[in-house]
Parts: sequence; structure tokens; C-alpha cells
Amino acid sequence: MQQNSSSQKHTALYEPFYDPSKSYEENYKNGPFGEFATKSGFTQSETEPENSFLGKAVHTPFGIPAGPLLNANFVKAAFSFGFDVCVYKTVRSRTYPCHPKPNVLAVHVEGDLTLKQASGELEADEQYTQPLSITNSFGVPSMDPGIWQEDMSKAVQAAGLGQVCVGSFQGTKDPKNASIEAFVNDHVTTARLVKETKAPIMEINLSCPNEGTSDLLCFDTERVQQIAHAVKNEIGDTPLILKLAYFESQIHLEDMVKRLSPIVQAFSVINTIPATIVDHNGNQALPGEGRSRSGVCGSAIKWAGLEMVERLAALREKTNGGFEIVGVGGVMTKADYQEYRTAGANCVMSATGAMWNPYLAQEIKQ
Repeated sequence: MQQNSSSQKHTALYEPFYDPSKSYEENYKNGPFGEFATKSGFTQSETEPENSFLGKAVHTPFGIPAGPLLNANFVKAAFSFGFDVCVYKTVRSRTYPCHPKPNVLAVHVEGDLTLKQASGELEADEQYTQPLSITNSFGVPSMDPGIWQEDMSKAVQAAGLGQVCVGSFQGTKDPKNASIEAFVNDHVTTARLVKETKAPIMEINLSCPNEGTSDLLCFDTERVQQIAHAVKNEIGDTPLILKLAYFESQIHLEDMVKRLSPIVQAFSVINTIPATIVDHNGNQALPGEGRSRSGVCGSAIKWAGLEMVERLAALREKTNGGFEIVGVGGVMTKADYQEYRTAGANCVMSATGAMWNPYLAQEIKQ
């Protein structure tokens, strides 16, 4: 276990359950690692759950968002360590390759990663220290549905009393048919495949760059409305979450909520804040075309996730909306979890914090 030499409010860093030194394929095949590779020794409560999330009973509305839980083995381990709401890594309607490694690097930011600071360059390396922030660049890889459907079903079935597995998916553009209709239909097709796994809750990932571009689908409100409407027609009563990025414009956010809240049941905020990532020599740190900019997550973006939750909660109260809010971003400690809940989050999730502290859920439950 790596000792923390910085602020005492941060816990020490354990060996991460996703190994950044290995490729995505190696992690998928041999992971999870660290404490997740062992039995947790954690005994889940057998009493009736006292909380709920999107109509599903949960012991603690806390878990891990789309990203680090690559397959059923990762999800099972997360459940066994007390993470009660686990999101299976985003899938597609077809096989999609991962970017070459490295896919995860440490980013060293003093305090908050402001949007102004993110417009410049950030230096990254393999020195993971507290307060911990990282960049991740995978390209939203996916196995073939013939593989991930069976595996996601196992993840769904692994949920114990008071636990739930969420199926995350996104659409994939067809290079042979670039029409909007084809893109919307691909979302519907993938949604149907996820529903067949019996995932009790589903999430559309709108906050990752799509098909090698820097544009985020979540900022195209008209297109999102079209996709969400078509997906809901396909999945029926299954609750649907939209995963969003940070919205600078309050007007834009209000329009999104006004048009989408009658269709979907929850909004998840945020994913990452993108920045140009370089090594200590100022060169592109993540090799390959289209990877000069990469999303930053962890401690440095907590302000953005928390602010988005507060803004959504205010809009919910203003409009008497019935939607729920998932708070994500920089949740590293029990205090961070409580801060998000106070801000209005119905459920809170941690990716970076959970990866390097497998006992975070148990600390929150105490």
C-alpha cells in the first residue's frame, strides 16, 4: 500500500483494481487486481434496504460509474466490497477496439481543475499520489454483443439484496451510413440488447467523445431528445439515465432538463473535464491520433460534479421535476459522499476514488 504524504484528509492509496501498467485487454482478461482479487471479508447486511434508487431498493445509494468495471468479474468484486450500485462499462452494438496503452496516467493539479486551466496543458506521469487525479483514454471499447450480453447478464445476477447493476451503452456511427436515422437506430438496437440482459436500470453514455471527435453528444439537446425518446419507446418501463458532462451555460442546461426530464428518469453528472495532456518534455502523453486531449477525473474535478448536482437539484425544485440525480466526480472520501448527498444527489458514485480505495464503500457505510 502506497503511503500518503500529502493532506491527512485523504486515505492511503491501495493497489488499484484496474492496473494502469497493463493494457485494457490484459485487465479485461485477468482483472480485477489488488484487494478486489481477494475476498473482501465484508458481510453485507441481510436486513431490508432502507434506501432506494430509481425504484430499486439499495442499502447505500453509492457505487461505481461506467468505466472501471470492465466485466462481470469486476462487478462481482465491487458488490462484494459493498458498492451497491455498479455500472457495467459502456457497451456498443458491435466490437470496438480500445486505444493503445497507456490508457490511464496521473495528472498533477494544484487544487481545482478550472475550465481556464483545462484549456491549457496538463502534465501527466505514472506517479499516483494524493490528492489523486488521473486522465483516462480508452475510446469506449466494446466486446461483441455475443460476448458482453452473456457477461452483463452474469453481472446483473451477481447483485445481492439491496444492490443493483446498471447497464451503460452508447450509439456507434456507421461509416457506411452516416445518417442521423442510422445513428438513432443504433442506440435503439444497443438498448434492446442491454434490456435482454435484464439490467434493471439503463444509462446512455452521452459524455464521451464519439467516434474520434472532440464533440460531446450531450451538448446536442435536439439529438439527445430524439435518441432518448426512441430508446424509451424500446425499453418501456426500465428506468433510463442520461450521463452528462459539465455544462458551462445555465440556459443550455435548463433547456436540456426541460426537454428531457419528461422522457428520462435521471441525470448523471459529471464524466470528466477534458484537457491537453503532455509528458514532462511537453510531448503528447497518450500516443495516437485524436488523443492529445483527454478527460481528467478524480479529486481535481469534484467542484464541477458538485456544482452540477446543485444546479440540477435547483432546477428539479423549480420545476417540481421527478427526476433523480447521480453525483459523480472527485468522490474520494466519506465526507465527499455526504457533501454530494447534501447537495441533492439521490445516488453518488466514485471511479478514481474506488479504484485506489476498494474499502471506500465500507467506510461510507460505517
